[in-house]
Order: sequence, then structure tokens, then C-alpha cells
Amino acid sequence: MAYTMKCSYRNSRSRAWKAVPLAASASLAAAAIALTGVPLAQAAPTQTAQANHPAVVNAAKTPTLQRQVENLDRAPVAVLTDQGVTVSWRMLGLDKDSIGFQVLRDGVNITPEPIRNATMFVDPAGTATSSYVIKTVGNGQGQDKLTEAVTPLAQNYLAIKLDKPADGVTPDGKPYTYSANDATVADLDGDGKYEVIQTWSPSNAKDNSQSGYTGNVYVDAYKLDGTKLWRIDLGRNIRAGAHYTQVLAYDFDGDGKAEVSFKTADGTKDAAGTVIGDANADYRNSAGYVLAGPEFLTVFKGETGTIMDTVAYEPERGSVAAWGDNYGNRVDRFLAAVAYLDGEHPSMMFSRGYYTRTVLVTYDLVNGKLVKRWTFDSNQAGDEYKGQGNHNLSVADVDQDGKDEFVFGSMTIDDNGQPLYNTKLGHGDAIHTGDLDPSRPGLETFAVHESMSQSGNRGATFRDAATGEILWSIPAIKDTGRGAAGDIDPRYAGAEGWAVGGSAAWDSPKGQLMSAKGELIAENIPAANFLAWWDGDLLREIVDHDYDATLSRGVPTISKWNWETETSDRLLTADGARSNNTTKGNPSIQADILGDWREEIAWPSTDSTELRIYTTTAPTEVRLRTLMHDTMYRTAVARENVAYNQPPHPSFFIGEGMQAPAMPAVVYTGKK
Repeated sequence: MAYTMKCSYRNSRSRAWKAVPLAASASLAAAAIALTGVPLAQAAPTQTAQANHPAVVNAAKTPTLQRQVENLDRAPVAVLTDQGVTVSWRMLGLDKDSIGFQVLRDGVNITPEPIRNATMFVDPAGTATSSYVIKTVGNGQGQDKLTEAVTPLAQNYLAIKLDKPADGVTPDGKPYTYSANDATVADLDGDGKYEVIQTWSPSNAKDNSQSGYTGNVYVDAYKLDGTKLWRIDLGRNIRAGAHYTQVLAYDFDGDGKAEVSFKTADGTKDAAGTVIGDANADYRNSAGYVLAGPEFLTVFKGETGTIMDTVAYEPERGSVAAWGDNYGNRVDRFLAAVAYLDGEHPSMMFSRGYYTRTVLVTYDLVNGKLVKRWTFDSNQAGDEYKGQGNHNLSVADVDQDGKDEFVFGSMTIDDNGQPLYNTKLGHGDAIHTGDLDPSRPGLETFAVHESMSQSGNRGATFRDAATGEILWSIPAIKDTGRGAAGDIDPRYAGAEGWAVGGSAAWDSPKGQLMSAKGELIAENIPAANFLAWWDGDLLREIVDHDYDATLSRGVPTISKWNWETETSDRLLTADGARSNNTTKGNPSIQADILGDWREEIAWPSTDSTELRIYTTTAPTEVRLRTLMHDTMYRTAVARENVAYNQPPHPSFFIGEGMQAPAMPAVVYTGKK
């Protein structure tokens, strides 16, 4: 089979972007094919390409387990552009490699020859009133069908109207307002489309180390057409802040409709008005902390926002001081995640503590009830497992046994609740797990560290995710609060990793940009807030913001790392939107929500009256199945907004020189 596609890469002379024939560059060879499970055609490599792009494919083992995934539709999306109308759609996890697609405009097929090397199409004759339908061809088993019709968006985002909560006043007389903060997505009603689960943050939300009253936290659900499904009020006994409420949305019982689960307390009110515990209880102390009263874990029906089951939250807080301080900081450090612990069905995990004692508790949802699976407690496992957690975590099948592990910061807990390994490098702020070095078998983890005494003055480490072996590190003499990993430089094989290091700290533009093999590439680094696949090539882009310290918010941006000038070239400035979580500059949610495999990024409008889901219009002929049917990516989306937000990574390498991923071993739940 011959491939003649083109891909946008940088013109080294003009610093502009242009279409370059792939045969002209070996470093572009990977993008020269529709990635649908057939081997990539490789152009004759240059000396640099030979050195940095080894033709190594991770050995694939025959899957014996099939993981349950959402039964998604093709999510067609059309956007009006200067070139006409850009239309894109999903290739699903179980689609045949040979599947083709036809685009119908106003009922007329405008692609007589089915499209087999992409899941997007630019219609130069399209207009604002055009209507588009996608037809599958050659998928077998009666799967050749039409999507619903879509009309073009007038801009490159889908705007979802939000119902902003009313302002409030704390018991000490201080007013506060609300803004749309973190969000997640799941198919709540089983129609194959994602709904948005939106968290509302009061302006007086607090870090655990800060005293003061906070307003109530609200969780809403919206359909993509803006229909509000429900609102849950967490009540006065759940404090607002990044470390208190971790929302999981996933189809835990396999009925095709997702559930929503998070920590609750006396006074939490579901969408039907049912109150958990004592509606009149108020356990807030004079410093605004909630250090007394019962704590619960509740799972809600995703379609209605009503309670399915509530159990006591484990572990209980017990003695506050036993967690590391006596005022309520470390006792209320919570994380959560979704993992396929049996290799087929999703389980939920909720934890407490990572600075000192650490406890992870996992549950299955069986016949509408939360059934505890296992508990890991560092008090029982041993002191070496204390203080090893991050402000976030990864979930991945690191030991390649078909079942997931929790990469819980510097230690990893096996699918059975037993320690897999412990690097003993201590606490950190950011972690990335994926196939970051495809020349090695298995997965790798790139993590940044705060505890210099424990990490041996290593600001970041790149390790074998299965064994914890440190492959290389970035030195530091101060806490390192930012780090990221992704393929942003096509000159070096695999993902690059970067973090602030040396004598700098936190948000300095100086640091170390390293290759997957630990080679120093540059000391100027891009932002390390978020990463996304946005333009037409296989490299990942930099998601950041133009931050205004006065307003404590930023204007969201997407940029391309310029490996020649060691600067970032702007691709998108999302005027009228704002970033979340102050200097962290996070989107509300980033995931493959609409259209082809590339990621959508959602930010709220400046006034929080709408959530804007931005979608790319850059042409591409790279074809991949939806990332949401790769369960490592999907569970990463589920835990993306836990504590300090981190971008999702798939189980396979996406980047320059990549090998085509195999069809995932999955089974769809529910019916459409």
C-alpha cells in the first residue's frame, strides 16, 4: 500500500508552518500513514534519525482479558473556518482496520471514494448552514450506518451554558462568589455521548494549610447541548479546596450508564433533595476546618444525581495529629482513581494521606452497593511506605499482567493491594506514566519531587514503571513543583521530560529538557502545566496560560515547542475564557470528547456562564482509534482532576516514529 499524505512541520528557514511531503524527511515518516494497526512505512533515515529512532516495537502479548468500555457514538463535529468546514469523527476501539468513512453534506455524498487514512475532512464548499452526516463503510456485522447530522460551529469551541450558583456569605460575614472549576466527562445516560460533570468552586476555597471558612461545593451534570441534568450540594461539612473533593465518573457496574462517586458528609444533598445524615449538623470549627463528625463515601446514579449507596469513608480520620499535624492539614489529603483491578471491570479507589500515613481503599459496585475489595495501609505495610504519595497519581498496568496498578507517587501498589515496589524518593507534585521510551519494554514514569532529603537532591526522576529502577534524573537543590513528559522534539526518540531544577524553583523558565535516554537537550524549557495533541502531527503541544497575578487567573493558550529557538510558538489564545487553579493554569477537562483522536480542551468563560469545549481544526491524515477506548487513557481522564491536575497518557507511545497500536482488547457496555 502506498501512502502520499502530508503533515505540517516547521520550516526551519521561515519559522512558519507549511505542508511538507513526508518522503522528504525521515523524521516525518511516522506520520505518513493512517495508524490503524498496520506496520508503519519508514523512509530512508538520516544519520540523526538512525541514531535517535530505533525501529523497536514492544512485544505484544495475546490479550486474555477484555475490559469494559463505554459504547460511544462517533461524535461528529463540524467547524466553520476560512477554508470551508472542517468535519471530524471518531474511529472506535473495535472498528476494523479496513474501515472507511464517507461524508454526506445536505444528504449528498461528497466523498465517493471512502476515506481510509483519516477521521477528518475539509469541505471547501461547506457553509454555515450545511448539514453533515458520516457513514461508515466496510465495518461488517451490520455496522455500516449513519451518524446523526451536525451543523458547523461558528467558532472552534462548543459552548455549554452553565447554571452558576448564587453568591454566599460565610458565618463570619465574608461574601464569596462561584466559578466553574474542574470537570470530568462520562456517558451518564447511555446514549453514547459524553456528559460533563462540572464542579463549582467558591472564591474562598482553601488549601488544607490555610484556615478560614469556605462556601459549599456543588457538582452539576450537563449534556453537551447545554441541558442541565442535576446538581448535588455537598453541604457545609465538606470543605472547599483542591485536596478535599475528588470526583470519579465511570460506568462501574457495566450497565452502560456511568455513576458518580465522591466523599460526602452530614448535610450533603442529592439532586432529588435527599439529605445524607443530619441536615442540621455543623462540624466546622472556628478556623473553618471540619475535623469532627461522620464521613461518608457515596455513589450517585449518573443519570439522575440521586443516591445509590453510601458507606462510611475509610479510613476514618481518628486522631488528627496522628496524620502529621494538629490543625487539620495532612489528615484531609484525599486522592481517588479508577482502575481495572481484575483486568475486566473498573473499580474505584479512594485514599487518605500521603505526607505520613497513607491508606488506599478500593471498591466494586455490585448490585447497586459499594463492596470493599481491599485496603492498603502504610501502618500495616511498614514505615518505609509512609510519606511516598504525590498530590496526584497514575493508574497503569505496569507489570503487564493485564491488571492495573496505582502509581502512587514514589511507590506503586499492585492490583491486589500489596506493594509492588517503593523508590523511597518521597513526596512530589506531578507524575506522568506512559510508554515514554518506546525503545524499552513496558512503561516509564516521570515524576518530580519536593523532598530533597529523601530524593537525594533529585528534582525529577525517570524510572521503569514496573520495577522503580531510576533510569536518569534531574538534579535540584530546592523543591520542584512542575514537570511534564511528552514528545515535543522530533530530533530525539520517545518523549522528552522537563522540570525546573538546579537552583531554580517552581515557575522559572530555566530547567532541564531531557530526552527519553537522559540526554540534556536544553536548559530553556516550555511550561509544564498541561500537554495535548492539538495540531496535525504526532507531537504533543503545550497547554498553558497568560497569567494575571492581580486577577489570580490566566487566559488559556496552546503553543508548539520550537526546538530550534527553544521558545513556544502560539497556536491558540482562548480569549474570553480563563484557566483554573491559579498558577497551575489547568483546563477544566482535557480528553478526546469530540471528533477524531485529538484532544478537546474545556475552559470556562471568564464569567463562568458557559463551559467552552475547544476542538482543533488543523488538518491531519493521522488516523487513530479514539483515545477513550484505550483504558489507560480513559482512567487517566477519570483521575485527571484529582488534587493537582495532570494530563492523561495512553498505554502506547504517540509521537515521532511511533508504531501503530493494536486494536484494544475491550468490550462495549450497554446498548445504543
